[in-house]
Amino acid sequence: MAAYVSNIVIDVGTDFIQTFNLEDSGNAPLDLTSYTGSSLMKKHPSSLTTTATFAVSFPSPTQGQLRISLGSTVTNGLKPGRYVYDVLISDGSIKTRVVEGSAIVTAGVTTS
Repeated sequence: MAAYVSNIVIDVGTDFIQTFNLEDSGNAPLDLTSYTGSSLMKKHPSSLTTTATFAVSFPSPTQGQLRISLGSTVTNGLKPGRYVYDVLISDGSIKTRVVEGSAIVTAGVTTS
């Protein structure tokens, strides 16, 4: 399975949630029942510093739903700009990158 590109926008100081619907090679929902996931955001792919670590969950694993999220306390500490991120899933023995792309962090003017 090749990773698909999905660019995301994260607003500073807000809760961020993005849900992806993954499919197998036959365009059927990918059963994610036995999978775990991880997702990082960095300034660029070779950066040694992780900007943010997304929480990864599977709200409907049999329907191929994977969700990444950041709480407002995390996004509040982000600097506006362009970053990269990806999502890896693992069934215990094989790791697969399923989503990757740019993450655009935008500053807001309202703080509460």
